Amino acid sequence: MSTPYVVNSAELTSTLQQALNQFYEQPRAITTLARKSSAYRMSFLIEELTVALDDGTELDLIFKDLSWQSLTEKAKHEKPLFLYNPEREIQTYRHILADHKLGQAVCYGAIADAEQDRYWLFLENLAGLELYQVGEFDRWEKSAAWLAQIHTAFRTDVDQFATVVPLVHYDADYFRRWLVRAQAFVEAAPDASAEAREQLSWLSERYEKVVEVLVSLPVTLIHGEFYASNILVEQSGADLRVSPVDWEMTGIGPGLLDLAALTVGNWTEEQQAAMAKAYFDALPADKHQFETFESLLETLAYCHLYTAIMWLGWTPEWAPPAQIGSNWLGEAVRLAEKLRL
Repeated sequence: MSTPYVVNSAELTSTLQQALNQFYEQPRAITTLARKSSAYRMSFLIEELTVALDDGTELDLIFKDLSWQSLTEKAKHEKPLFLYNPEREIQTYRHILADHKLGQAVCYGAIADAEQDRYWLFLENLAGLELYQVGEFDRWEKSAAWLAQIHTAFRTDVDQFATVVPLVHYDADYFRRWLVRAQAFVEAAPDASAEAREQLSWLSERYEKVVEVLVSLPVTLIHGEFYASNILVEQSGADLRVSPVDWEMTGIGPGLLDLAALTVGNWTEEQQAAMAKAYFDALPADKHQFETFESLLETLAYCHLYTAIMWLGWTPEWAPPAQIGSNWLGEAVRLAEKLRL
């Protein structure tokens, strides 16, 4: 049995002390630090910190350890190795999000030390709810509108970001890779039905059209996993603060991939369309090359199809959260038929 992974409290306090000194641009002494495991932990080590400083300041922080050793054993088996880069989320906060006041968590500091395999992130502990826990549909629509504004704000600087952050490149090779993985997993699965093998073979003959559509779209900075479980929302009067977390898959790609993640799940077509309309209406006048709302909806269907293929190719052991759904092969076939591929 492996020894549970823990972070030494003295080292944690010392590192956070240095981070806060840089954040406040003057010395700050931590007088007390209380820590507890976060209920939101899914893969990497995440703790909630309550910090008191010598000037009376009190902070509620999230400590996220992005080193490979901090992953749960389950996550180590499920996470595709080619996607793992512990610096991606850290440098996204440092070099992209820090210069924009968009509602995301405040980053109080980070350390990326390859020699020590130490990749720590200290963030504001947000008070909001995960979006999937929110019943009011207008908050989903507002989240879609917020997403459009983010994509618009970042699309002109996206190449510059790639020089300082190890972003994921959502390009043709990347899109094709998921189909190859999905085919390999199905072929290797002893319990895969003949129908499943036939359906995936049928999809593989039509998937290149999906790739062609995706690579033709304008690109921007995307979150990469803009699922409801990764979005915290907090209502304050008439204002809604939308705060995505877990920027581990941040990259350069079509913005509609994020909208596809937001709208996936057990929605009616009318509800999906309502969120897509909120996104469309929040775009600038040029609409990112979408001449009509109907053209955006059709392109979004291609993004949903790709997303289903990606889930199929993630890992043999992985299953998405219940609110996303599970029959992604059936969903991919349904969308391909709808698009008449």
